[in-house]
Amino acid sequence: MHMRRAVTTLVLASALTAGAVLPAAAAPAASRAATSADPTVQDILDHLPDGIVAGALVSQDGVGATAGPVTADAYLRAGSVTKAFTNTVVLQLIAEHRIDLDAPARRYVPHVLPEAYDGVTVHHLLDHTSGLPKPAPTPGPADGPGWQFASVTPEDLLRESFAAATGTPPEPGSEQQYNGLDSFVLGLIVEKVTGHSFATELERRIIRPLRLRHTSLPAADDLTIPSPHAEVYVEGQDVTEQSPYPWAEGGMISTAADLDRFMTALFRGRLLPPAVQKLVFELPIAANGPDNTNCSGPAVCYSTGGLMRYQLPDGEEVWGKTGSRPGWDNGFFATRDLRHRLVYSLNPTGAGNDLPYIKALINAALTE
Repeated sequence: MHMRRAVTTLVLASALTAGAVLPAAAAPAASRAATSADPTVQDILDHLPDGIVAGALVSQDGVGATAGPVTADAYLRAGSVTKAFTNTVVLQLIAEHRIDLDAPARRYVPHVLPEAYDGVTVHHLLDHTSGLPKPAPTPGPADGPGWQFASVTPEDLLRESFAAATGTPPEPGSEQQYNGLDSFVLGLIVEKVTGHSFATELERRIIRPLRLRHTSLPAADDLTIPSPHAEVYVEGQDVTEQSPYPWAEGGMISTAADLDRFMTALFRGRLLPPAVQKLVFELPIAANGPDNTNCSGPAVCYSTGGLMRYQLPDGEEVWGKTGSRPGWDNGFFATRDLRHRLVYSLNPTGAGNDLPYIKALINAALTE
């Protein structure tokens, strides 16, 4: 099967380097509120839907609001927001001394990583300093009708990615480059260590304890999403039903309320003991990779906990995670002390760039 690289997740993260002013399409001439220097979240929602965003839901400090044909309790395909859950599961196993943070990853999954990556540790996978190659192409519109139902297994994607790799990889730990392959390897390590499926461990360790009743990690052949949900389109094709094959990298289904509950528990240290909790916000001492454009400025921005550091216009740092699947652009961010927090989910039409909307929402919700 010919597959095309899915780049939405990486592009979404680059929203945080875009300008805060909304596109002109979002602001009719009759109302300039959404293009003001300091729009509120409601200002932004008041100008939606438009030609770029078909629907939006946000939870600001736990209070939901929407725009367009979507409800505040709608389910969403979380995309790479899943990575924060995956890293948390791995950190729990590290706290239990079942995984060694600084052990070579090949110790756990020698069948997955080639010998050339002997120096890659679990820590390197967690903070994206592994130097693993770019992911091989994944299903996309170029594959023709039904592409959204196609899937690829973690093992096959890793195998194809290593086979296509060229050049010499950077020294592990030397530079940070956001890479979904890291999360696939972490998910396989969890399965090897526990003897259970990753979905089972996610359910047992996070979903059930936090009572995330609307969060799940479906199997790759489960194309459905519970109701209520937005109807989403890519290039005019309804892709609401699609394969959640990204798995530990990006396959979760959730809601804004559940993501807010997870974020709050993670930041407050409810999921990890203190000795490991400090890693949630720990950034590597490494160069920012040349393709790591989703980090604003020259410094690295991804932590061992799988979170992204972002600086607000007033200079305060907030933490969170972006994620996307075809038809959904999502994320959660909060101040470190949880004084302000935001969960958002947009339904892009594909007719334009929704990244400025995302940054505007983050800045509006979290800046004093």
